[in-house]
Amino acid sequence: MAPIGGKKAKKGILERLNSGEVVIGDGGFVFSLEKRGYVKAGPWTPEAAVEHPEAVRQLHREFLRAGSNVMQTFTFYASEDKLENRGNYVAEKISGQKVNEAACDIARQVADEGDALVAGGVSQTPSYLSCKSETEVKKVFQQQLEVFMKKNVDFLIAEYFEHVEEAVWAVEALKASGKPVAATMCIGPEGDLHGVTPGECAVRLVKAGASIVGVNCHFDPTISLQTVKLMKEGLQAAGLKAHLMSQPLAYHTPDCGKQGFIDLPEFPFGLEPRVATRARKEYWENLRIASGRPYNPSMSKPDAWGVTKGTSMLMQQKEATTEQQLRELFEKQKYKSA
Repeated sequence: MAPIGGKKAKKGILERLNSGEVVIGDGGFVFSLEKRGYVKAGPWTPEAAVEHPEAVRQLHREFLRAGSNVMQTFTFYASEDKLENRGNYVAEKISGQKVNEAACDIARQVADEGDALVAGGVSQTPSYLSCKSETEVKKVFQQQLEVFMKKNVDFLIAEYFEHVEEAVWAVEALKASGKPVAATMCIGPEGDLHGVTPGECAVRLVKAGASIVGVNCHFDPTISLQTVKLMKEGLQAAGLKAHLMSQPLAYHTPDCGKQGFIDLPEFPFGLEPRVATRARKEYWENLRIASGRPYNPSMSKPDAWGVTKGTSMLMQQKEATTEQQLRELFEKQKYKSA
């Protein structure tokens, strides 16, 4: 995160990517805010941007401090048709426009506390799932796009699409803005729900106008990476180029089927045992085979380093820890874990 100071022109998303930068996004807002009591499981709609803006702002700020370069507007499922779907009160009592405007304002405020960009996001719609026409579905996206243009977001994301046909319609609608468009699908290696392969999905999205394509939300980092690889191969075979992105789940999903974690019996309230930790690679590589107690993955063997007064690694020094000292520490950890 860049320090707060005098304002300067920010590099755009494509400028950053074209120069070789790795751009870090945010995400997981509906799950994080549901756990905090600000989003209702089931609808997963973002009215908290209006009703509890301080909660949304705080989560954006946490992502910014963690290193995110993009603040994505909290507009997941914020289309007018979703906000009035199955008894949802938001469209009538608040309005989709107010939700989208509030989300844009919050994202911009936090983005300007650092060097982050703002991305306006749209997602799959009840209109498409209800078999409405291309014109009707695009009109839903255009309603959100009007707000994004008014609020001058930096670029646009079409995210969380299970059908490439609808994702293409979203990209085409957003591309009319003249701003860069990214598109992600919530698919795994098997492709979309109509059987279109990841490679073909990527090709169609790029031909529709997306500069960035990838996956999000239904699978863990490992499976998401496999899917992005298939997308990359599809683009190469078609002679097309695009930047690639991945917004994986923070849950392990090796046993998931075509629709990912939403089909798990643990979804959505029992997923915590699947949380992907921040452990170092060496930890996982040295896990003992689950062949029986007392030492298996269910019962760890403490390292028992035995460090105490006088041990070199505890001695105070004004200088920063050196590379050599770190190597010695990691080697010791590796030895103890073996």
